[in-house]
Amino acid sequence: MSTLTGKHLIAGNWVSGDTEFPSSPSRGEPLKYAVGTPAHIDAAVTAAEEAFLSYGYSTRAERAVFLTAIADEIEARGEAITEIGTAETGLPEARLNGERGRTTGQLRLFASHIEDGDYLDRRHDEALPDRQPLPRPDLRMIQRPIGPVAVFGASNFPLAFSTAGGDTAAALAAGCPVVVKGHSAHPGVGELVAQAVDAAIKTCGVHPGVFSLVQGGTRETGQALVTHPLIKAVGFTGSLAGGRALFDLCASREEPIPFFGELGSVNPMFLLPEAVKNRPDDMGKGWAGSLTMGAGQFCTNPGIAVVIDGPEADAFVDAAKAALDPSQTQTMLTDGIAEAYRAGRDQVAGTSGVQELLTSTCDLRNATPYLFSTSGSNWLANEVLGEEVFGPLGLVVRVSGFEEMLSVAQSLKGQLTCTLHLDEGDFEHGRKLMPVLERKAGRVLANAFPTGVEVSDTMVHGGPYPASTNFGATSVGTMSIRRFLRPVCYQGIPVDLLPEDLKGNDQVFLG
Repeated sequence: MSTLTGKHLIAGNWVSGDTEFPSSPSRGEPLKYAVGTPAHIDAAVTAAEEAFLSYGYSTRAERAVFLTAIADEIEARGEAITEIGTAETGLPEARLNGERGRTTGQLRLFASHIEDGDYLDRRHDEALPDRQPLPRPDLRMIQRPIGPVAVFGASNFPLAFSTAGGDTAAALAAGCPVVVKGHSAHPGVGELVAQAVDAAIKTCGVHPGVFSLVQGGTRETGQALVTHPLIKAVGFTGSLAGGRALFDLCASREEPIPFFGELGSVNPMFLLPEAVKNRPDDMGKGWAGSLTMGAGQFCTNPGIAVVIDGPEADAFVDAAKAALDPSQTQTMLTDGIAEAYRAGRDQVAGTSGVQELLTSTCDLRNATPYLFSTSGSNWLANEVLGEEVFGPLGLVVRVSGFEEMLSVAQSLKGQLTCTLHLDEGDFEHGRKLMPVLERKAGRVLANAFPTGVEVSDTMVHGGPYPASTNFGATSVGTMSIRRFLRPVCYQGIPVDLLPEDLKGNDQVFLG
């Protein structure tokens, strides 16, 4: 059941390629996988369009059963997924087991959510034939699936943001077939999860074109996916440069389509005076733990701490250094990520006015944390210090006072998260920061650390650009399903011709 073939899954068929690429595991021998081509993409997308004619009009109950079946099949392969995942990524077993639970949990949550039906936002304005000066027709509105969706697997979450992760789960819940371009950092995990989805398709009798996985491939393959005329939206988690290139392709198509990209964030924390005075040790230790979690390879990694200069700031920095200093070497996900981490370190270290507080090492795929410090004025003068360094690197920005802290907040680019650390005596400053931070981020926290994103109805994992390319959307939580729906209004349509979810007298509508 869990034997790796090294092939693509295209509409229920395991397809080989003319060329292969070797995996780059953190341990063990490389395995070979077929290289995806534009021809593979075309076959997968064509099948997805065929599947949409049935899957896009399936019932919510049918899709809920399908999502649950995928979760069951992933769990049935749990041991094999963890085994290949630890070898490919260097992540520990506990992390992969937890991520698998999050992946299956969100599939089941989405199944329950669509059965409730509230996400459809159904509305009904009854006809007013006698209204003067003009009658009003019967008007009904509902959210409908948009069609085939492209999903790019993420490097840092081989399960929760990849093959059957949040983007795929949201699109399938909405009624949209999915074509996944697998990430070459973990092709074995991708194939095992694809096997699980394929098994669920067969169990539930779903059209096989509803899901395809195309492994590896060149930049041309990814371009072929986002520019294919039958693709109606794209989900992406990755680098700013790669995401922006794909976003521009989506916008330049003859039919532009939405690109839901989560691209990068430094997730700044603002440490207010009373909180720093009362609990510098706790905040320093907490920041160190959040900064190094998963070798800092979380999109919500809090890379910047903004604090008013003085003895309390010294105590906070000393506590963070003491907690970071004994940190064990961690394996980064890929050679490329480790190389980018070293480049980011060099860029920060080479910026005028930056002091290194903690000397570390990063060679090959092994990394330990770096800690730097700079002044608020220097941070404001050097835009490069506000760019994400993907890994366990922290920068302390020591501002001269609250007004400069406010200036730092106002200068921020879009973020996934912003955090306030404050006590009751800091509320006046907090009230001044809140209107700024809520314009900068999709999630604002108090007295917590942003690593760890709850999958729920209320979660927002997105934000203004460059945190994401669509500030009105989230890639985590049940609201993520709405990305792959569009509103359709039905005027005077006979009831027999309406979508099933608009029929009957038992529905509750707004309006």
